[in-house]
Amino acid sequence: MEKLIDRLLELRVFRSFRVKTTPRWIILLLDMLIVTVCYISVVVAEMYSLHLFVTPISFFVNWLIIFAVYFVVSYVTKSYTCVIRLSVIEDLYRIFMVVVLSTVILVFFNALKLWLTGEPFMKFWNILNIGALSFSLMMIERLCIKYLYMRMNSSTEGRKRVLVLGTTFNSLFLANALKGEIGGKYLPVGLLSIKSAPETTELNGFKVFRFDPETMASEFKKRNIEGLVYDSKSHSLMRSGFADYFIKNNIALLAMNKVAEFEQESDNEKPDQSSISTYIKEVQIEDLLGRDPIVLDNPLVRQHIKGSCVLITGACGSIGSEIVRQVATYGASKIILLDQAETPMHDVSLDMKKKYPKAHIELFMGDVRNRERLEEAFSKFRPRFVFHAAAYKHVPMMEINPTEAILANVMGTRNVADLALKYNVYKFVMISTDKAVNPTNVMGCTKRLAEIYCQSLFFDAQKQGKKTQFITTRFGNVLGSNGSVIPLFRRQIAEGGPVTVTHKEIIRYFMTIPEACSLVLEAGCMGSGGEIYIFDMGEPVKIYDMARRMISLTGLKPDIDIKIEEIGLRPGEKLYEELLNDREKTTATVNKKIMIAKVKIYNYKDVCKHIDRIIDLAAHGKVHDMIFAMKEFVPEYKSQHSRFEAIDKEIEGGNSSGGSVQDNPSRLQPTAE
Repeated sequence: MEKLIDRLLELRVFRSFRVKTTPRWIILLLDMLIVTVCYISVVVAEMYSLHLFVTPISFFVNWLIIFAVYFVVSYVTKSYTCVIRLSVIEDLYRIFMVVVLSTVILVFFNALKLWLTGEPFMKFWNILNIGALSFSLMMIERLCIKYLYMRMNSSTEGRKRVLVLGTTFNSLFLANALKGEIGGKYLPVGLLSIKSAPETTELNGFKVFRFDPETMASEFKKRNIEGLVYDSKSHSLMRSGFADYFIKNNIALLAMNKVAEFEQESDNEKPDQSSISTYIKEVQIEDLLGRDPIVLDNPLVRQHIKGSCVLITGACGSIGSEIVRQVATYGASKIILLDQAETPMHDVSLDMKKKYPKAHIELFMGDVRNRERLEEAFSKFRPRFVFHAAAYKHVPMMEINPTEAILANVMGTRNVADLALKYNVYKFVMISTDKAVNPTNVMGCTKRLAEIYCQSLFFDAQKQGKKTQFITTRFGNVLGSNGSVIPLFRRQIAEGGPVTVTHKEIIRYFMTIPEACSLVLEAGCMGSGGEIYIFDMGEPVKIYDMARRMISLTGLKPDIDIKIEEIGLRPGEKLYEELLNDREKTTATVNKKIMIAKVKIYNYKDVCKHIDRIIDLAAHGKVHDMIFAMKEFVPEYKSQHSRFEAIDKEIEGGNSSGGSVQDNPSRLQPTAE
């Protein structure tokens, strides 16, 4: 019998279904044919058993009513889609719903006709019989389709043997879809249960394995299982440390998008082009460090941004470009991209034209240090919102070039903030950093100076009746940003190592770029001025451990295949970052991920006096005096692993002369500016 089936399946009409899945209209047609056959069977059986006569017109009209009801219900519930990929349980549920809804509608219609005319169009018992028969035959139909499909696509050659994590409905759905996929990459051979004692050893034809850390690795090896597939609902489990077991044992981790997303894609007009393997990707370190997905549909942000003109400085950087995209998503009337880098500006403009063709984008080349050029942008576009992301952020680089850090991060911020006030911008939002808290490097101190200036400017302007709101946001490292450690490690691994870490104990906070920018937008919209918002960065990550995980994720072994070298902390770098000063307290907001820092309020005139002096010293290249002035004004700025630690000793020793680098060559090595 099986040989006969195999020969039939080699016929051209069947072989065509190896290339593409069964068209939806064929399933729907078969369902309606089953309903028709059931109707004819019930009516004919009744005619012969009770010797009744039914006129052709009555027979046809009744059939038309039943056919129409079942067709409409099937079409609305989409019961004819994803037949191959769905589990038997899901199929059973869908068909049951179709039959029950159709039967209820027909019974209601029959009762209505009986009440209006005194005669039903069909006996109630016959409607139930048609439903019962249709349910049975539709289920048999789907089982046959599944069986034939599996026989046609039962080849396991070239497919990677995997387990699917979990024994839930989603896990079953995923396992069935992978098993029945045409030309699939993965062959599920079982389900992995994390329960201490699985309820069953087999589920829907798949063997259930219990996770036992003592034997699981050997089980994978013995059965030649190469990886573990999991869906989005298991991300939290994986990030909690569960993934480390598989990483250490060189078991590939494969993550899939939401099952619902695949199901929706499968229901589109071209189902034959859907392939579940395209939704599965090898897990990267970002997946294990990442946080909850961001849904860009914040009513507060949409209310503020929609229809507004938005100017973004540093618009071509990691943060700036993402703010551009999110602002476009919220329907800004005009988006001004201000940046000094021409090639990245061109790249961002091409990306925006492709992804947001309806967005009104203005490209404005300019440097935040050039006040005259900035004023051209403000006078021409009159923005309602300004997101200030332009800044130098590389800590060691700014230790080498401290005067440039002051001119870009402090003077540049002052220029943008002053013009925002002059041109009555509604909201000015500055992007700061966790390195501004208890700064140990030049970059962190410059961002703290910028924070102080913006906050003091707001309170001074408020006294004068000005309406511009100045808001600051602080957060830590973002995954995938320019200069991030993750791309560096990835390149080093690809080159065969070594992977370099500055210190085994160094820790950092990480946040995805989309999440950081969404929180920036929300904080900017909820703020009323003068606030410094801090974001919940989650749990800190030890960089050394992250390097080991990244090596293991590539299938290599740390310290064996790829060496890890400790090279020492870089200038200005500290072992850990803080989001709040010890003296600061926070106030909760409606978003649990956003808090308001209570910080010292500075007098605007006093701030201007100090910042003017610091900028003047920077402009004249007087590095020593500039750093000295910065430390005097921001006393919590204590240099670490930096040549500027000598200035801390001067201050502690009571030296307030503030001599220049040239006057004190023995204290500091001169820097190339």
